[in-house]
Amino acid sequence: MRISVDHHTRYRFSKPQDRLVQMLRLTPQDSVDQTVVTWHIGVDCDARLREARDGFGNRVTMLYADGPLDGIEITVQGEVLTAGDAGIVHGAVEPLPAELYLRRGGRTDPSADLLEFAGDHAGRDPLDTLHRFCRGLHERVGVIEKHHDDGLDAGQVFATTEAAPRDFAHMMIALGHAAGIPGRYVSGYLRNPDGAAHAPHAWMEAHVAGLGWVAFDAARGICADRNYVRVAVALDAAGAAPVAGLRIGSGREMLDVDVQVEDMGGDA
Repeated sequence: MRISVDHHTRYRFSKPQDRLVQMLRLTPQDSVDQTVVTWHIGVDCDARLREARDGFGNRVTMLYADGPLDGIEITVQGEVLTAGDAGIVHGAVEPLPAELYLRRGGRTDPSADLLEFAGDHAGRDPLDTLHRFCRGLHERVGVIEKHHDDGLDAGQVFATTEAAPRDFAHMMIALGHAAGIPGRYVSGYLRNPDGAAHAPHAWMEAHVAGLGWVAFDAARGICADRNYVRVAVALDAAGAAPVAGLRIGSGREMLDVDVQVEDMGGDA
């Protein structure tokens, strides 16, 4: 599938800012499952952009802009060829051992209720268990799309009735850990086959012996397929945030995000 991405992130400030330093995790990488055809990051002000990699192997762009700045708009436009329907990740950059992803991130702490859910949904083997977790969460918790992050951890979200995709990813990671399965957070894009609203998306990858990393999207109750563009991985959402950084200046910050992810109707 040939997928186009058009992603605009706009920051507006109630008072001019003296300086902005931001880390952008907005660039996907080539693997067996996806090929980046074109990709461009643009900024609507004078800024310095420097390419690098973080400790998880993600491609990052460091952005430095001097003020006074009333706002900034970051634009991402690109095309990616995607393949594979079984959720298995092939040929991704892997600088770290899978066992590291047994470590909890700040947002993957479970609750007693979540651990009880893990025990009730255990399957005959790790892969069957993960599928049971994925389907069970999808049936139990409603899905909402929102750019605002409430900052809840996996156990806190499990006590609610609705959750964003990032929250489903955190819950899946916590459930995987409860079963002794390494799990990590993935940020990226989803082309919604049902025509639903677009937004930056998130899901979970679990490491299964004999298969490697397998992608589960509990927000949709399925394994990731050709509709997904994989961008960054980390222990939780904080480590894979599309835009993160600091600003020097007082006042409030207003954020607006607009994303369009489309099938361009071809594989080449």
